[in-house]
Amino acid sequence: MEIKILTSLARGQAGILHHITANLVSFEYTRGAPHKPHTLVFVGGLGDGLGSVEYLSDIVRALDSTEWTVFNLILSSSYGGWGMGRLGTDIDEIAQTVEYIREYKEPHYGVGKVVIMGHSTGSQDVMHYINCPNPRPAHPIFDKCWEPILRTPVDGAIMQAPVSDREGILWVVKCGTARDSPAAMRELYNKAVEDAKRDTYEDNESVDTIVPLSVTGRIGYPPTAPVSSRRFLSLVSPDSPEKPSEDDLFSSDLSDARLKETFGMVGTRGLLNQKLLVMYSGRDQSVPPWVNKEGLLKRWQKAINADGRDFWDHRSMVIPNASHALSDPDQAEPRRILVERVTSYLNDIQKA
Repeated sequence: MEIKILTSLARGQAGILHHITANLVSFEYTRGAPHKPHTLVFVGGLGDGLGSVEYLSDIVRALDSTEWTVFNLILSSSYGGWGMGRLGTDIDEIAQTVEYIREYKEPHYGVGKVVIMGHSTGSQDVMHYINCPNPRPAHPIFDKCWEPILRTPVDGAIMQAPVSDREGILWVVKCGTARDSPAAMRELYNKAVEDAKRDTYEDNESVDTIVPLSVTGRIGYPPTAPVSSRRFLSLVSPDSPEKPSEDDLFSSDLSDARLKETFGMVGTRGLLNQKLLVMYSGRDQSVPPWVNKEGLLKRWQKAINADGRDFWDHRSMVIPNASHALSDPDQAEPRRILVERVTSYLNDIQKA
């Protein structure tokens, strides 16, 4: 039987709904004290939306007595929109939110700090924000009428549960499911990749095709969420590790050269004013058992600190026994560690 934890967010929270643009909104948890200069912008993972990540309630409570408020950003790719989304659009929307927050808060509360925090695939958004060219490269199909958006630097960045979607899917394929044997799963996966590569777009190469729900539902994705062939190929990245896709940022088999192009570009882009905090879950259900979590963090630290730079926060760690979203009934201690590290990090960001 599934046990649901009733969080304070589930019982209701005071706050302000901000219209960043006509179609982009963010909810600021104020708990009766909105007049705070500093901001933590929270971005959820695949399928997440407002208040769906339970540990966010712990962070909101921990920041009550501080000068920080939390903005829970609702991207166009939130909830069921992730299957049609892409990292480029996500970071454009994060950039618009960061700019909005600075313009909204500074005249009233003074110059404040802005930190972005991502959970799961939200971590891919965080990394993409601080490491890719500014403005980002245009997509040849979907950005024909796009106006480039310059991203402003953020004072800090946090990644929680930065897992590899590709390795998670490959683990499902390797083990099989209650319905499909490993052999059947491999055949299903290979055909899905082949079909997605062959027919990625339609209508004169201008419109996404959709991977059949009967396929995506059997390999681990929600059976109600449409996934485009383009996003599917980005998430499963079938040509990795030699030619990783945009979404393949955190796989354990990526080369040092690839990490130099991602983590290693953070210092060069100048979009992170201070340091990156990484909180990896020690018992993450999405991570295959062959992944050396501690070793992976050390490789990321080496890549981001190349050439004598220092962008790796010393509080980064693998949280013992932590599940992917720290939502299981036995997660009180992992959540305590997460909140303690995040609040300590934000305190140092504020002082810097």
